[in-house]
Amino acid sequence: MSMLLAFVPFIVFAVFDRILGVVPALCAAALLSAAFLVRDWLSPGRTVKVLEIGTVLLFGGLAVFALAAHTEWSLLGVRLRVDAGLLVVVLASMLIGQPFTLQYAKEQTPPEVWTQPGFRRINNVITAAWAVAFALMVLADVAMIYMPALPLWVGIAVTVAAIVGAIRFTQWYPQRMRAKLRAAG
Repeated sequence: MSMLLAFVPFIVFAVFDRILGVVPALCAAALLSAAFLVRDWLSPGRTVKVLEIGTVLLFGGLAVFALAAHTEWSLLGVRLRVDAGLLVVVLASMLIGQPFTLQYAKEQTPPEVWTQPGFRRINNVITAAWAVAFALMVLADVAMIYMPALPLWVGIAVTVAAIVGAIRFTQWYPQRMRAKLRAAG
């Protein structure tokens, strides 16, 4: 559940973008991301997470750029940048050997589980599933920008399906792997 809370800044951005505009929405998401980062830094038993660092850098960087360059992005243009940035953060977490789900999994499991066969592999697979979901969202954003005849609901449907699919996979896959390991002895 705490991993899903890390995506709240993206929801805040989506809501505020419609109400206040791009720059205030980016700033609000950056501030909320920073608050999550500080909470994890100061809370015993919690660790600062790659996803939260990336989220602060993503929203903060986009906000600073938009303010400095006086850029007016379309909704789809800023959504593409946010989704692509999130994809980069997830892929970078895999490249540095710290799949973003691993840090959340360690907070929810005892240390003896961390060394069990498959624990890291499960997190690599789950993180890869999230990367696929974000890649689908980026592709939907690109399609919506370059094929304006596509109805808006197509992009929304792809986004919802990708996120729901990743959430369900995140819930299902560890249970499946634990059952498979138990059956193997």
